[in-house]
This record gives sequence, structure tokens and C-alpha cells, in this order.
Amino acid sequence: MMTCYKGNILTVNPSDDTAQYLIEKDGKILYVGNVLPSSFKDAEMIDLEGKTLVPAFVDTHQHFASFSTFFAGLNVMDAESNVQIAEMIRDFVSRSPAKTLIAFGASPYSVREKRLISRAELDEVCPDKEIMVVKYDGHACIVNSKLFKKMEGKVRRLRGCHPDTGEMNQEAFFKFSDYITGSLSLFDLVKNMQNAVDFYASRGIGMIHTVSGVGFTMNLDITFEKLFAKGLRNGFQIRVFPQPMNVRTAIKRKLPRIGGCFESALDGCFGSHDAAMNEPYSDALGGNGVLYYSDEKVIDFCKKANRAGLQIEMHAIGDRAFDQATRALKAALDDCPRPDHRHGIIHDCLPTPEGIQICKDYDIQMPVQSAFINWKQEPDEYLTHIMGEERCARLNPIRTFRDNGIIVSFGSDAPCTAPDPIMWIDRAVNNPNAAEAVSVQDALRMCTFNGCYATFDEKHRGSLEAGKIADMALLSADPYTVPKEELRNIRVEGLILGGKPYESCSESVLHTVCRGLKSKSKY
Repeated sequence: MMTCYKGNILTVNPSDDTAQYLIEKDGKILYVGNVLPSSFKDAEMIDLEGKTLVPAFVDTHQHFASFSTFFAGLNVMDAESNVQIAEMIRDFVSRSPAKTLIAFGASPYSVREKRLISRAELDEVCPDKEIMVVKYDGHACIVNSKLFKKMEGKVRRLRGCHPDTGEMNQEAFFKFSDYITGSLSLFDLVKNMQNAVDFYASRGIGMIHTVSGVGFTMNLDITFEKLFAKGLRNGFQIRVFPQPMNVRTAIKRKLPRIGGCFESALDGCFGSHDAAMNEPYSDALGGNGVLYYSDEKVIDFCKKANRAGLQIEMHAIGDRAFDQATRALKAALDDCPRPDHRHGIIHDCLPTPEGIQICKDYDIQMPVQSAFINWKQEPDEYLTHIMGEERCARLNPIRTFRDNGIIVSFGSDAPCTAPDPIMWIDRAVNNPNAAEAVSVQDALRMCTFNGCYATFDEKHRGSLEAGKIADMALLSADPYTVPKEELRNIRVEGLILGGKPYESCSESVLHTVCRGLKSKSKY
């Protein structure tokens, strides 16, 4: 049966055309235009009634297993003090039957005490269960004494281990993160994933790109995310990037891409003073941050992955890490040129002119986070304090990327920020740094078509054009016409995948896994 959608339709085609009619049949778009051809007069008519139809959104960088796990835990992002966080944890402990607990979102920059909650404070409200409170940036945590004593022999000599405060950074954090995720049952993981996908759908997201490989034995989370992706029956799309810097991890699972954060992160984050910088930080802590690997190691990884025909993505926050990423990708492509590789650098918070030029010359795409602009957990005052005004003025230069012809897509870096495409658009358009603000049309494209481009999906999804799959989000208002100051008030009112209203993922874990084993769908 054919369905005709009548109303305001933003196509995000090459001309950013708007249309009045869209015809869908069997999950495919047959026609988009401003005049309804007589051949479609018998189609079932759906009047949008003042709402706006756009392509389904794409989240091009997140940690699916981690977000699914943290989404099921305790979120303390909105807490105004460590006292409030402690009370939230006390209540959480009393309600949860689990022996190991996870809280997420602590920030020293959004609480009155201007510091992270401490190991001693965690011990007071949670002495008998293991608990890890993950910092908002997803690259550090605070642990209580019970959990630290369990892991002490494995982390005591690692970089980033601070037993006195309980804060764990760099390799010490990764070790705790591995332990926590590895303690989950695969049954619980899949149930958490089902709930997380339903949450994405409520935000109009129809596809995510996830970086996987966070501590499960034999990287079973990568295998299960692939099976989960293939087993979904509602049209939701997941593209899996295995994070380990071992090409065989992707090849043996027949994944066409590799990279992400954790093992393939080149540096840390501003909030932990471990984003790698070309010049020292400006505050009392100083230092140049942490560059995890030598150029030789990163170039070797990129050459091997590029020769194997894999798409590569790597995390780079600071300018020193960004330069290393661009040098490595350039070296790999000089070694083995590929015309359509779609290699990317994630975050790109503080790029350099030299690195931007390499990205332009070598067609390196950028999954960035406009959600980091004017971010409560990492406010501008803090960034100015640690980096100075000149460097802060160069942060997140989305318009500069666009003006250089670089393909930019938006992602949440969940669980660091909640997946929210309307927020991504608002932050990119209403950037306090007006020189780096982009148009609503550009921002919508970065949330839709460009996200599909980032994983070779643009021929089938990402814009509303004849021949493409009918993946669409319904918005309460037209982002092209509302005052830009009101963009944040737009609501997602529905998601349509493959021509059908979104259906919840909730079902038997066994059914999902068995369907994944049999499916030949893309992942």
C-alpha cells in the first residue's frame, strides 16, 4: 500500500529543497515534490498538520555498550553539589540489588565544591558495595575503597592511579572500566541495549555509530553488538567500530571499519588535563597533557588498517593529538592511496591549520560533538582558565571545517552527553563564537545526510529522495523557519523507519540474538 505524506518536508537533498508531498511504498520513497502526480491519487493520505518531516537523525559517535550500561545506572549530571551526589548514591544503593554499582556524570565544574566527589565520601554512603562514579567526560572515574581494594594489585603502578582521592585517569581508568563492563552478564547487556535504542528513537535517531571493545573477555561486546545490530526487527541501524588497535579484531568479525576511543584514543580530555597539547596548559597544573602513543605506533596501525581496506576513526581532543592523527592518516594514504576511504578523526576540538589542510587534501571526515559547545559539565570559564582566551577561540571550529570542504557529522559521545539532535542543531547554530556558527540547513545536514555518508550509507539513507529508504523523523516545528533562538524548543514527535512507525526493541534476548545469527543485514 502506498502512503502519501502531505505537509512541510525538508528533504536535505543536494539543494536543500522543501516539498509538500512524499510517497512511500514498501519502505521506500517513490516520489518527493510539490505537485502530487495523478498516478499516486489512490495513496493513503497522512496530513502532517503543521508538523515537519525530516530524515531520521544519525549519532555518529557514541559508546553504545557504555551508554546502555550507564543509562541503566545512576545519572548525577544535574546534581548541584557533591552532598547531593552522595545522597543520590545513598538512595541508589538502598534500591539496587546489584553488588557492583555505576553512577555517571560527576563534574568538578558544575558543583558548588568545585571538585570531584572523593573516595572517602563514597565510602561513607557506600561502604559495602563496589561503586564507580564515572566522570562526565567518560575518561576518568572515582572509586570507593571496596572497589579499589579489589583492583589495587592491577592498577597501583598504572598511570593515572590516585588512591588518596580515588580518582582514576588514563590507563588506570581503562582498567576499572574493563572490570565494570566485564562484570555484566550478556543478558543484562542486551536488555540494556534494547532500552537504550528505544531512548534513541524517542529523540528521532534512526542510526548510531558505536565504538566497541570495553573490557569483555575476547571482546565479546563487539560480537554481541554486531549480533544485536543484525537482529533488530524495527529498522534501527547500528554501525559498529571495534576500538582495539589490532586489525584482526575487525577482520575476523568481517567488520569494514575500526577505531574509536579507549585503545584507539590518541589522548585524553580537557576536563582531566590529559588532552595532548602543543603548548602547556595555562593554569597552575600546567603540562602538555598525555599523548598515549608514539607517531610510529599510530602510523603503523593506520597503515595496516588502510592496506586491509578498513575505514579508520581515531579520538583526538587536543591539538597535539589532532596533528598526530592527521600525520598518521596522511602517511597511511601516501603508502596506499584509496579514493574513497572515509577515514575520520573524532572530536577535533582543537585542530591546527596544518592538520585541517591535511584533512581537506586527503578527504578526512570529522564526527564532531557540537554538544560540547557551551557545555555545563565543561563550561567556558573553566576552558578559558586552563587554556587561555586565544586557544578557546579556536575550539570546535565547525564553520571552518565546512568552509574547507570537510564533511562534518554530529554525534553525542554518549554517555558523555545525552543523544539529542535538536540540541546539536541549536548549539551549532547559536554558537557563542559567532564566527564558527553555521546555518540551520548546514546543521540539519550534519545530523542526517553527513552521518550516513560517514559509514557509506548515503546512497540509501540520510535524505528524503526517491529511491531511498523511508527513515524519517517528525518534528513539532520547522527548524528552517523558527527563530534560531527557539530551535531548542522543537520536539521530536515521531520516528518512522522503513516506512513504519517505530516499534519498541523490547522482546526476548534469545529472539534478538537468534535473529542476528541468521540475518544478512548491514551492521
